[in-house]
Amino acid sequence: MPFVTTPDGVEIFYKDWGTGQPIVFSHGWPLSADDWDAQLLFFLQHGYRVIAHDRRGHGRSTQVGDGHDMDHYADDLAALTAHLDLHDAVHVGHSTGGGEVARYLGRHGEDRVAKAALISAVPPLMVQTDANPGGLPKSVFDDLQAQLAANRSQFYRDLPSGPFYGFNRPGVEASEAVIQNWWRQGMMGGAKAHYDGVVAFSQTDFTEDLAKITVPVLVMHSEDDQIVPYADAGPLSAELLKNGTLKTYTDFPHGMPTTQADTINADLLAFLQG
Repeated sequence: MPFVTTPDGVEIFYKDWGTGQPIVFSHGWPLSADDWDAQLLFFLQHGYRVIAHDRRGHGRSTQVGDGHDMDHYADDLAALTAHLDLHDAVHVGHSTGGGEVARYLGRHGEDRVAKAALISAVPPLMVQTDANPGGLPKSVFDDLQAQLAANRSQFYRDLPSGPFYGFNRPGVEASEAVIQNWWRQGMMGGAKAHYDGVVAFSQTDFTEDLAKITVPVLVMHSEDDQIVPYADAGPLSAELLKNGTLKTYTDFPHGMPTTQADTINADLLAFLQG
């Protein structure tokens, strides 16, 4: 299996398929590169080179005990892009992966990057603070950590069964296969990485990162996102970006790249070709 070793000795697993302009996908918490299956196959068939990695402590990457913060995530992504010598790349991040992309661009610059897309992403800042009154109370994220520590396997069944994919909404039929695939990916990773990752995705402020970005960025967010509430995320990110475009969906769930893959893929493709 292909791996890149980071400067601090962590082995990051990645997939690298096809030729053409590279699209690099950064997955959400607590998943893996496998969460991008629908996008990898779609864009591969449309002539792109598709790349997706497992974040440190997630999937097949090293279950290291430290470095589970956005700076390390961004540095790991930079190590991958340097290892593959990518240029004119498009970076697509979902949820926590959207934060990773924003921090990567803010921290490492845009020399290798053509465009980016943030899908259901955590920026600018999820947790409630004096400066961010619309955020979620810290107790919400403390509770996530408590549930993870108490029974990670059960927690990783409950989250995709309910709010992550909107399967708790009236009239929405749950997919057992989608739920099991979420659970499978989650349980592949390390509990320590996932526990620390809650702090990373909820308490990192990406305001300065977003303000630095000049490449075109598509911000895709649904008003019915139950994980990263719309009002304090998508619209605020789009405003902070110098060249941002907000694409709003009405009744899609947080995990819309999976459950609404046809729509998301078509909109991403239009953005890439525009």
